[in-house]
Amino acid sequence: VQLVESGGGLVQTGGSLRLSCAASGFQFSRFTMRWYRQAPGKERKLVAGMLLPGGRRDYPDSVKGRFTISRDNAKNMLYLQMNNLIPEDTGVYYCNAIYGSLAYWGQGTQVTVSS
Repeated sequence: VQLVESGGGLVQTGGSLRLSCAASGFQFSRFTMRWYRQAPGKERKLVAGMLLPGGRRDYPDSVKGRFTISRDNAKNMLYLQMNNLIPEDTGVYYCNAIYGSLAYWGQGTQVTVSS
């Protein structure tokens, strides 16, 4: 099982990034997929979650209207489009897959938003 995030980097306030997560080794389409963020010295927090293409999407108020999660089951890919980034969005972003008692994590990708 592998989840490999990419697309992180350094961006100025107001900029955009698109994160990707490549999944392999499990039946991707069955899993609820989420993005989490862990800021320095803080706990990991959910920033976006979606079950199926076109299905329910959940966002915390802090990212609503700025972040969009999407998935391509044919390619086993998860995405996070992040617009209008602010310094508070800085952190390591993790891809998460969960189905019943099964839960997988990627290694994370760093996003740094400069003021």
